[in-house]
Amino acid sequence: MMIANPPFSADLPAGHALQRALWAYFLLTGSLCLIYYLAMWFYSKKWNSTFVLFWPALGGAHLILGILLSFCPLPIIVTRVLCGILIGSWAVFLGVEVQICIAMKKKAERHLAYLIILGAQVRGTRITSSLKKRLDAALRYLEENPETRVIVAGGQGRGEDISEAAAMAGYLREHGIEETRIYLEDASTTTWENLKFSAEMIKDLSKPLAVVTNDFHLYRAMKIGKQVGYQNLQGIPASSNSLFQVNYLVREFFGVLKFLVFKR
Repeated sequence: MMIANPPFSADLPAGHALQRALWAYFLLTGSLCLIYYLAMWFYSKKWNSTFVLFWPALGGAHLILGILLSFCPLPIIVTRVLCGILIGSWAVFLGVEVQICIAMKKKAERHLAYLIILGAQVRGTRITSSLKKRLDAALRYLEENPETRVIVAGGQGRGEDISEAAAMAGYLREHGIEETRIYLEDASTTTWENLKFSAEMIKDLSKPLAVVTNDFHLYRAMKIGKQVGYQNLQGIPASSNSLFQVNYLVREFFGVLKFLVFKR
């Protein structure tokens, strides 16, 4: 496709440099979004994995805006307002992401009363990669702290032959965790319900305990936990797929915004 040369030549007033920068921003951002989507598609062999369609949608919108801007420059005042909106949006986004990344480095104390492992998708009865990472992180802690008990939290969803809690409990038993240390919370369908229903089992929310989930999800999980009423909640981050990490972090940004609005 032929794109017209941007009508922002060097002999135009200095204010038009802002339009040149905006034109370049839209085209570069759009191209990077599409490249990232293709990389995830090639890696996973799935074109519609969770949230990934966000990237071609965002990339396509940016490219269209860049092409339109190359043909129809905006008035300078409109350009300045648009740049202000973009800068403000990026500031909010990066502010939230910094908090998410700080939480990813959390380390729990030893000898906690409970761990709560948050559920994730089970395919039939098979543990998925994301859930396995949570379970393995919990296993390391449970093996080092034999007095700590564990609540596996997650109900049965679409495409799941058993509850996520049952699948997690089976995995822990297979890896040497005694049945008496494992408690099942198998009615929840959201993170808020995971933590709320687990709290009803624990009762004394002043006890030191930790939530176990993938690193990108830990910040929101701990915020929800405090909203539920946990008084001494800590975090144990599990790893996540490095290629999909940006996808997860951006999705989590919207999850945090949802929590701030609805408080769950």
